Amino acid sequence: MLPINQLSYWERTTYFEGLDAVIVGAGIVGLSTAIAIKRKYPKWKVLVLEKGYLPSGASTKNAGFACFGSPSELQEDLKTIPANEVWETVDMRYEGLKTLFELVDPKKIDYFPCGSYDLIISSEAEIDTAYINYLNTSIQHITKSKHTFSEEKKITQLFGFKGIKHAYFNQFEGSLNTGKLIEQLHQKAIQLGITILFGIECQGYESSALGLLLDLNIGEMKADRLIICSNGFASQLIDEDVVPARAQVLITKPIPNLSLNSTFHMDKGYYYFRSINNRILLGGGRNTDITGETTTAIETTENIQAVLKTLLKDVILPNLSFEIDYAWSGIMGIGASKQPIIKKISPNVYAGVRMGGMGVAIGAAVGQQLSELID
Repeated sequence: MLPINQLSYWERTTYFEGLDAVIVGAGIVGLSTAIAIKRKYPKWKVLVLEKGYLPSGASTKNAGFACFGSPSELQEDLKTIPANEVWETVDMRYEGLKTLFELVDPKKIDYFPCGSYDLIISSEAEIDTAYINYLNTSIQHITKSKHTFSEEKKITQLFGFKGIKHAYFNQFEGSLNTGKLIEQLHQKAIQLGITILFGIECQGYESSALGLLLDLNIGEMKADRLIICSNGFASQLIDEDVVPARAQVLITKPIPNLSLNSTFHMDKGYYYFRSINNRILLGGGRNTDITGETTTAIETTENIQAVLKTLLKDVILPNLSFEIDYAWSGIMGIGASKQPIIKKISPNVYAGVRMGGMGVAIGAAVGQQLSELID
């Protein structure tokens, strides 16, 4: 790759000089942040750097869920996290989806308000009616509904699952196409005059009398401000409570007569699946090997893929034959808290990271909040 010091005058002045803000990461958060900054400061020269030829984290590698919290996940969170923090996080996710749909046209990203089911396998304890009522009461100020969650006792008859004894339906969740989402954000950024460069990695930075000096894989570059939106890779640049968490996914070949017109969660959100174009897209299993999946290596492993295939065969499609078409993985950013980090790190250095696997729901809102810190 040609280093900066060998570029032409036109290339240097157009792309690498006079930069008011440089954003690291061209995923949902990075592009949303760039758009929000450019709208706030229309005359600023804004550059987005992405180390891959596509977003490197999870933005285009997730399952495409527009979700904000399943009953079993919320029940688990409330055991270890203060209730006010849990509901603040849920509120941010719910409102974040509204922010996203204000930023991009839901129709252009194949948004489908299909709702979601939280599935309870036979070996798990059911969530009793009193607790569902508690969740509905607690979330009412967010969704403005008394019946966000409802019990579904005939889940097996509806979808043909095996070993599922109960389910809880969330009427306000849905699905979307995250490839098209990034495409729409990219187009909006370009229309605003934001430059996006791929294959360029920010490996570090330091402050100088002339501003920030960024250490890139192609040489050094100056910038007035640096905004880090690299989520699961953020620890490579900043010392904050965010660690990588790999999520593996697989997808089947098309299955005739497939009818799963919703999104589904299992095991406190550790598994999730949906249908798309007569295929099953299934992800999760990180909880079976937390240590191994705490990594930035973008690859799949035999043990996790085997868990997913078994779940598909024994529970989701017990009466249908299927073939796996291919599999992939993405890198999330998590930490002790499920709330994102949105802060000023040091003079002229900012970060919007730790999406906690909810980048679709909160990414646009994080970008907006981050832009409000920047001056």
